Formats: sequence, structure tokens, C-alpha cells
Amino acid sequence: MVYNKTIVNQFFLSLKKLTKYHFMKKILFLLLLSIVVIGCKSTSVTNTKLDNKTERMLKGNWTITAVNFPGSNYLKVNSFNLEDSSCFIGSDWSFISNNNKGQMSLNNPSTDCKNFSSPITWYVNKDGNFVLKIINNHKAKEVNHGYILNINNVTETSFDLIDKVNVAGQVKNITYSFQRQ
Repeated sequence: MVYNKTIVNQFFLSLKKLTKYHFMKKILFLLLLSIVVIGCKSTSVTNTKLDNKTERMLKGNWTITAVNFPGSNYLKVNSFNLEDSSCFIGSDWSFISNNNKGQMSLNNPSTDCKNFSSPITWYVNKDGNFVLKIINNHKAKEVNHGYILNINNVTETSFDLIDKVNVAGQVKNITYSFQRQ
């Protein structure tokens, strides 16, 4: 059987062009797919750059000595979806700065307050925010909600955490004052 060289050459050239075309299509598809994946990456709610100096100052055991907000004498605020804010007075908090874990325990002797204890994860970012997750018998990665509070007046013996809460339809600051044990 005799083949015409030009027909065979044209066939292989068209096959080569077709292969290049499919290869380019695959590259273009992968490029677009990677752009979509990168573009859809979830973003953090808050800055995650750590303020290591402040974190080291918080290392240790602390007690909440006061909880203040406008109207605290006659209004009740449920703090951290756990208890009334007054139940946090006297609570013990432990912060470990090298792994950003710790423990919190509500132990107010009032009959209106329940005892509660839970591991926590926490960090302080460069924006002056204290980011807290109450783990409560879960792994930290399974807990998809937490709290972002402002940290203020940090000294060797005390600091304040300030949360914004809705009190009677208005956003108010609630201040948790911590003292080193």
C-alpha cells in the first residue's frame, strides 16, 4: 500500500496542532480553577497577626474583679452566652501564652449563678483585640464562633476586656476587669 507523504504529514501536523490546542485548553482551565479557588478562600473576621508582647504579659492566672456597663444596677446582660454578667465576678481565668490555650471557671457563690468550667483558646492581635473561643468539650477547630473584645489598660497586675453588647436596644460597652492572682 502506497501512502501519499503530504497526506500523512498533514494528518500528523493536524494531530499535533490538536494536541497543543487541548493542552492549552487544560492549562487555561487549571489556571481559571486556581483563580476561583484562591478568590473564594475564606477570610478571617479579625487580624491574626499576634501581639506577642501583650500575650506574654497576660500569661498566668487571673480573676475578674468587676463587670461594669451603663445600667448594670438594673439591667441583666448574658455574657458569652453563658450566664448573667454578674456571675463572672470572681471567675478564674488561666492564660498560657505559648500555645494560646487556657481555662475559665465560673464559681460565683451566688445561688443565681451556675458553676461552669471550660478550656479556651485565645490570642491578642496587633489591632488590640482579644480573640476568645470557649471550647466546652469540643476541639477548637470544631467551634466556629467566638468573641472579639478590645483589650485595654494592660499592666503586670491588671487589664480590662471590653465587649460591645446590645443593652435595651443600644450598643454599650461592658468592661470585665481582671486582676492577677
